[in-house]
Amino acid sequence: MIVAIDGPAGSGKSTVALTLARRLGFFHLDTGAMYRALTWLAREEGVGLDDGPALARLAREHPVSFDAEGRVEIAGHEVAGAIREAEIDRLVPVVARHREVREVMRERQHALGSAGDAVIEGRDIGTVVAPEAEVKVFLVADESERARRRGEDRPGVGADTLAEDLRIRDERDAVNTRPAADALVLDTTQLSVDEVVSRIAALVTERR
Repeated sequence: MIVAIDGPAGSGKSTVALTLARRLGFFHLDTGAMYRALTWLAREEGVGLDDGPALARLAREHPVSFDAEGRVEIAGHEVAGAIREAEIDRLVPVVARHREVREVMRERQHALGSAGDAVIEGRDIGTVVAPEAEVKVFLVADESERARRRGEDRPGVGADTLAEDLRIRDERDAVNTRPAADALVLDTTQLSVDEVVSRIAALVTERR
């Protein structure tokens, strides 16, 4: 079974997806981490972030993988910590916008996600990566709450900077951030992680 979790930055999808996967015993696939890992490698290798074909070749030659503990690996490097740096935050949308890159990544995501039961999170999972998913959920939250959550993940970054980064990110991601027609849209603003996870887990049980 595939559970697709989509939503904008700060909607809670990463925490919810990881917690849900652990509760169900499913594989957790963070597609955003894959683009982040490629961005990190491109910087290390000196590949221009405006060169879509070169980035796509890099992604194909060095497929991102996840170990049993969920650590992210690319080109022999464990990069789970490095890809969460503020600079990667700023650059990853530039890499992810390239059509050639998204095509390579979607192939890899489909291969990883179809190997067994999986919770896949991202921005076009239910519509493009796994339209066949048995459970599709699109998380949303108020902008102020999304900014607060981002601030918890990035201590030291000012509130105004976070709000502006979120606005820019939303504009860049808009084309790939929309719910599938058959997705459950769930507002997480006033819900705890456990409440959200429990609702989705109940849906998984219902669909099985």
